[in-house]
Amino acid sequence: MKAVVKTSRLAGQLEKLFRMLNEDFFNNELETPIITIQSTPRAYGHYSVSPIWTVNGKEDKHEINIAAGTLDRPIENTVCTLLHEMVHMFNGTVLHVQDCSRGGTYHNKHFKTAAEAHGLICTRSEKYGWSDTGSVISDTILEWILENNIQEIRRSRNEPGGIRITGGNTAASGGAAHTVKPKSNSRRWVCPSCGAIVRSTRTVNIICGDCMQTMTETITGGKTA
Repeated sequence: MKAVVKTSRLAGQLEKLFRMLNEDFFNNELETPIITIQSTPRAYGHYSVSPIWTVNGKEDKHEINIAAGTLDRPIENTVCTLLHEMVHMFNGTVLHVQDCSRGGTYHNKHFKTAAEAHGLICTRSEKYGWSDTGSVISDTILEWILENNIQEIRRSRNEPGGIRITGGNTAASGGAAHTVKPKSNSRRWVCPSCGAIVRSTRTVNIICGDCMQTMTETITGGKTA
């Protein structure tokens, strides 16, 4: 899969991901939000519970943000983060249920139910509830990424002091601390000559068609979404 390396394409890539996920996982029930790429050193992403963007003089757009300092994670983690925030949007604007408490950091069973119904695997922590949706990536998500040839994003913002993921300080934050050992059933294969990347859900023998080099497996670990 080719990598997104130009900043000018980054927002468009995330908007396209939203449209594809909305169609395939939500039957196009979600209204298009404003997708932003901002520094949020305490979360991988967030969703604004209330509309905060004014469009044509009317405040009617919700915001989904993907943390600028986390975009170079494996693409399955970024997809899970975006899907995580879309679940918040689904609960709030379609089902009209509250799926978080404690300032938007504790994810309750309403969130868990909707998240698992839309392809995510939830892990619970005592402090943040069912907020961890990236430590284990479902086969549903991995197969969707492979089938749609979703591109890697090899660009992120270097945050001062690094990224410290906790419960977050914004409503419906996607960040959470957890103690689960990360697991992933995704395998990543890299061409030693050109750096091209291919993913699979099982061990395969694969050759880069451009370089005719045997691609080698690299380790990918899931993280909180």
